[in-house]
Amino acid sequence: MKKETVIILDFGSQYSQLIARRIREINIYSKILPFNTPIDKIKEEKPEGIILSGGPSSVLTEESPKCSTEIFKLKIPVLGICYGEQLMVYGLNGKITPCNAREYGRTELFIQSKEDLFHDIPAEQITAWMSHGDKVEKLPGGFSAIACTDNTEFAAIANPRKKLYGIQFHPEVVHTEFGMKILENFCRNICSIKDQWTMSSYIDIAVKEIREKVKNKTVILALSGGVDSSVTAALINKAIGEQLICIFVNNGLLRKNEAEAVKKLYAKHFKINLKYVDAEKEFLKSLRGITDPEKKRKVIGNKFIEVFDNAALEIKEAEFLAQGTTYPDVIESVPIGDNPSSMIKSHHNVGGLPDIMNLRLLEPIRCLFKDEVRKLGLELGLPKEVVFRQPFPGPGLAVRLLGNLTKKKLDILREADYIVVDEIKKANLYYKVWQAFAVLLPVKSVGVMGDERSYENVAALRIVESDDAMTADWARIPHDILEKISSRIISEVRGINRVVLDITSKPPGTIEWE
Repeated sequence: MKKETVIILDFGSQYSQLIARRIREINIYSKILPFNTPIDKIKEEKPEGIILSGGPSSVLTEESPKCSTEIFKLKIPVLGICYGEQLMVYGLNGKITPCNAREYGRTELFIQSKEDLFHDIPAEQITAWMSHGDKVEKLPGGFSAIACTDNTEFAAIANPRKKLYGIQFHPEVVHTEFGMKILENFCRNICSIKDQWTMSSYIDIAVKEIREKVKNKTVILALSGGVDSSVTAALINKAIGEQLICIFVNNGLLRKNEAEAVKKLYAKHFKINLKYVDAEKEFLKSLRGITDPEKKRKVIGNKFIEVFDNAALEIKEAEFLAQGTTYPDVIESVPIGDNPSSMIKSHHNVGGLPDIMNLRLLEPIRCLFKDEVRKLGLELGLPKEVVFRQPFPGPGLAVRLLGNLTKKKLDILREADYIVVDEIKKANLYYKVWQAFAVLLPVKSVGVMGDERSYENVAALRIVESDDAMTADWARIPHDILEKISSRIISEVRGINRVVLDITSKPPGTIEWE
């Protein structure tokens, strides 16, 4: 079953992922490719439409990223956004010049034609989001202006006969009025896409592809209990059932009752073949005496690979390793052009398998954004508390217990953390804040417990609001809820006699303490 697809060629825009997400929000499948993707590769994809993203460069410079002008001869509709519009004009022998007055931010856009891109938009003048220092001075043959601003004569252009369109503004950002409608007009009306990209339709496609790829072979998966690995497990289980073996490693750094919850949900409810590895003693022994945060992370990562490899090697019949790689992992791990500095991150799920494992890779959600993964999880019957679970760091409580790790300190932190989450849930705030947790500090303070003097640990509350974890602000939790959390921790958790509140935003701080 072929998916009708819109390809986004990425020229380094900060909004490229947002364009892809917006297209999917109108239930159309979108895919991001590097700007220098060979024309034959683009033809192989058989897209219904192509979008040229914005970017920080100027088409007037020799080193600026450029795609092949053959794209404009494929008889496939093309929409150039900002830099993409200028690139289209430049590639088709129009003229681009630096602006006398550059446009940034909200700008009034005057619509001159209600056909095509601006079809059914109930206004002659809308607010659009601009960000450009160059502008179109002369159009290529066959193009005409369909919108302008006070400073930009060709703020939107069209060649309907060749289905080539350009806009100098960003329809994908919320600041542009009717931006979603403009993108929908391009995809539905100009590209004639009829498909409805939904998670239920995706399940049918993914199950078929998994069965065709795996056949009668065995798949192993490292199950963490997090959203990505949980959804991956549920999807593969739906496709091949007992051929999937999940390996759950208890590293001793999990939250309270987490190991039991994972075993109950996946082994009992979903009937997934689950191999449980209790490696708490191994991890704590490896971490003994280590206080540097980065060293902790490396030790935990290396130990996990060692433990997982040993468990996987016992499954002789395994031929596939499944990973919960998501689309942002893939995109952010690919540099723009030849510039490796443009790569946002090197992701642990992207790039290969441990040498010791002679397995093929299976990544059934690698084309999904995080919000789509959550929708897929609900479609597959995963409970809300798993699908919308707050982010939990890979190294677990090791980065929330500052200083030297011991079993006793971890148990103290587990109890305090449980109370924080419990009270946040009782106040119906769990799904409204980004993260809420406790941190155990390497600090002791004097207190009075009953009639006795105490000298115990200090716990910090970290409760933040965020959309994407790139930035965050401390959540303004009602004082009575904070009071209840503090009172319960001090009363119920032996080893803590003082609770403080972290009111640092990101930046300058980070969400986690280590």
